[in-house]
Amino acid sequence: MAEAGEQETVSPEESTDESEEEESEEEPKLKYERLSNGVTEILQKDAASCMTVHDKFLALGTHYGKVYLLDVQGNITQKFDVSPVKINQISLDESGEHLGVCSEDGKVQVFGLYTGEEFHETFDCPIKIIAVHPHFVRSSCKQFVTGGKKLLLFERSWMSRWKSSVLHEGEGNIRSVKWRGHLIAWANNMGVKIFDITSKQRITNVPRDDVSLRPDMYPCSLCWKDSVTLIIGWGTSVKICSVKERHASEMRDLPSRYVEIVSQFETEFYISGLAPLCDQLVVLSYVKEVSEKTEREYCARPRLDIIQPLSEACEEISSDALTVRGFQENECRDYHLEYSEGESLFYIVSPRDVVVAKERDQDDHIDWLLEKKKYEEALMAAEISQKNIKRHKILDIGLAYINHLVEKGEYDIAARKCQKILGKNAALWEYEVYKFKEIGQLKAISPYLPRGDPVLKPLIYEMILHEFLESDYEGFATLVREWPGDLYNNSVIVQAVREHLKKDSQNRTLLQTLAELYTYDKNYGNALEIYLTLRHKDVFQLIHKHNLFSSIKDKIVLLMDFDSEKAVDMLLDNEDKISIKKVVEELEDRPELQHVYLHKLFKRDHHKGQRYHEKQISLYAEYDRPNLLPFLRDSTHCPLEKALEICHQRNFVEETVYLLSRMGNSRSALKMIMEELHDVDKAIEFAKEQDDAELWEDLILYSIDKPPFITGLLNNIGTHVDPILLIHRIKEGMEIPNLRDSLVKILQDYNLQILLREGCKKILVADSLSLLKKMHRTQMKGILVDEENVCESCLAPILPSDAAKPFSMVVFHCRHMFHKECLPVPSMTSQAQFCNICSAKHRGPGSAILEMKK
Repeated sequence: MAEAGEQETVSPEESTDESEEEESEEEPKLKYERLSNGVTEILQKDAASCMTVHDKFLALGTHYGKVYLLDVQGNITQKFDVSPVKINQISLDESGEHLGVCSEDGKVQVFGLYTGEEFHETFDCPIKIIAVHPHFVRSSCKQFVTGGKKLLLFERSWMSRWKSSVLHEGEGNIRSVKWRGHLIAWANNMGVKIFDITSKQRITNVPRDDVSLRPDMYPCSLCWKDSVTLIIGWGTSVKICSVKERHASEMRDLPSRYVEIVSQFETEFYISGLAPLCDQLVVLSYVKEVSEKTEREYCARPRLDIIQPLSEACEEISSDALTVRGFQENECRDYHLEYSEGESLFYIVSPRDVVVAKERDQDDHIDWLLEKKKYEEALMAAEISQKNIKRHKILDIGLAYINHLVEKGEYDIAARKCQKILGKNAALWEYEVYKFKEIGQLKAISPYLPRGDPVLKPLIYEMILHEFLESDYEGFATLVREWPGDLYNNSVIVQAVREHLKKDSQNRTLLQTLAELYTYDKNYGNALEIYLTLRHKDVFQLIHKHNLFSSIKDKIVLLMDFDSEKAVDMLLDNEDKISIKKVVEELEDRPELQHVYLHKLFKRDHHKGQRYHEKQISLYAEYDRPNLLPFLRDSTHCPLEKALEICHQRNFVEETVYLLSRMGNSRSALKMIMEELHDVDKAIEFAKEQDDAELWEDLILYSIDKPPFITGLLNNIGTHVDPILLIHRIKEGMEIPNLRDSLVKILQDYNLQILLREGCKKILVADSLSLLKKMHRTQMKGILVDEENVCESCLAPILPSDAAKPFSMVVFHCRHMFHKECLPVPSMTSQAQFCNICSAKHRGPGSAILEMKK
């Protein structure tokens, strides 16, 4: 901490040694502030000798025997003239209502700040220490201890008189004392003792390590971390002691408690004060260094270290060198470290200065990051802790970050960060755009400009478009494509593009961009004309989107030349807007395109273009013969004579065969297959399709003198014509290729037919037997007859009312019931009796009879 007049707040860098300032990148853990106001006035005329801290106020003792009560800002609230000489120690109880003071001339005072109760005593030797009971405010705890050559305990009796008792003497001056709960710890020339006020027993003695140090020059520092943990710092040694309860079996004549040293380690410098910080320690150290020039020791700046205690060592967390006033003349005993437990405040007290150290908050963390130019981390920290930061604004940090990136020349990153930092603030966006313009980097910020919520002034967008138009046509086209057309004045940009086209009229990028601008401006005619000139793929989308069919009636050929498939699909999808007749007329001079259109029309609907089917015959014959035959098969509107004439002229055999067969001239069709195609398989297939015995006869007669044809017939006609008819007509001695295989195939086919018949017969017999058994089981089942059943003939109850009378009834398996006398008498020719109802309905056998008699 550098001293600069009456500067109150000190930056973290000034808290470190000059040799470390440039190299250290580690953030300090504490920040420092000089306690000013009333303290400044006091220390200009006097010197601080001791201080104690309460959560509500501070108490400062001076070398001229004054005690000042201060608020946390250092303003004087009360002043007490206690002695003309140095105040050695001040003690406060936990409530902050009672104060104990001792001085170098032997005076001891204990009094209430808000009550009249007092204790005054002057001893014949200097009193070095005083400690009042932490709960002195209670009537049962009116106790305090003082220390000079011996340690005295003062207690107030029931008659409000004070009585004293000696707790310890004979080991030199008592120089430090700390009271916590029921335990009092003090240090004399020999070591540290702990006394249990409840059991009135001394429970430990911790000897000091370095006996070569003068105890008056290097006093012991004590502090209680909690009610059972005492921290001792003496010379360069630190010990952490834990007070534990002794087990009942071990007590005998020993105290009920004992002390265990849980951690012990050495430090680099002499300890002037200790304080706990969570599980770490804050250590105020007195430093002596050797001058390189004179090789003599001198007093260096004191250090405030945060260390992490381990069992036999420690780890340094942070270390700050403090430039307190007058540090060159101070000794180890002149420094004191006091702390406020509730707020983690640490007070470094020296004769001419009081410095407050406190844990750094999020604002301090951001300050440090900004100072180290770690803007991104600072921005992230501010966003995470935006509810807790008080001195910083996220926007200010973000703007500083953008400026930093611009200064470094990282324009793209700076522009990208604008999106997050500037958000919806249109004024800031416009300011940043002008700033990027000044440095010639409008292109860098263009991809990140807001395009809605907020929308900037049209001039901003026009300025960027002009920048691209001057140097980057592709970038200009990209922006026009990406930006909504209402962001800028469209006519201004259109005029600028036209000016550039005067210099380069064939530039496709500019022409396409101009078409897009025309589209935004709803000037679709001009846009369509440019798209067709460029043969651009978006021409169809433009027509569909803006319903430009009236504009393309005279441009159908251009559209078909560009992409016939898409053009045809579009025309067919919109027949209500451009009629089939109109399209066919426009394509009259381009029959190949006319065919493409009519072919797709026919595929969609065989009847819509029926008036053009005659024309299509010639078109298919000329441009698409593979689809001619399917067309002839599917069309019911084409004139067969015209089609036959065209096919004859062009010698299209397959098509002619189909037309002849369709016109009923099957024999001519078969003859053409045999004579023109010489394809027996096709001839056989044709005969199968026609299924005409005379046609088979013609085929056999034509093939009888052609051995290859005979082989084909033998292999294929077995299931349609009796092969014997063919075999009998074969001339003796004719050599027929693969005759044996053909005959074997005929026999195999016959055998397969026999097997199929036998298999079907077996299945039929098995099914019949199964069904017969099922019927028999069904008919053998009993049928329930009760009083609810009636005779189907007379409709009287089937059972008599008097069950004792004899009766006779007939029940059929169809579950119809009759009185026997109600049934007709069977004929003489057939004794079988059938249900009258089922027989009338022709249900077949429904009527095995079940006769019941009684």
